[in-house]
Amino acid sequence: MSRYFTEDHEWVDVDGEIGTVGISDYAQGQLGDIVFVDVPEEGKSLTKGDEAAVVESVKAASDVYSPVSGTVIEGNPELGDDPSLVNTDPEGEGWFFKIGLSDVGELEDLMDETAYEAFVSKL
Repeated sequence: MSRYFTEDHEWVDVDGEIGTVGISDYAQGQLGDIVFVDVPEEGKSLTKGDEAAVVESVKAASDVYSPVSGTVIEGNPELGDDPSLVNTDPEGEGWFFKIGLSDVGELEDLMDETAYEAFVSKL
């Protein structure tokens, strides 16, 4: 499985033609305590860069953008009951949605983990 990051701090784990999307540890740290997450519905078609989800913290509400184009396979049902999963495990159990990739070539525009760490270190 390969993980890619955007400059907006979303990540996507790619396994074949399925991507699992969430926000980075850096992003959840900037947001603070997460109190609500709205994930996209199954079957929703997204284009790379589209607003896909909303995350609300005690500080602010923020949009989560789709790092790739495709069709949503499922939203993370756990986040409805426990949005704090985004704080405690942002790059694991706190994932937002799974998407069937329509263009794997879009991954070439994203950063790998090393490049993302370098990007964040300059913020």
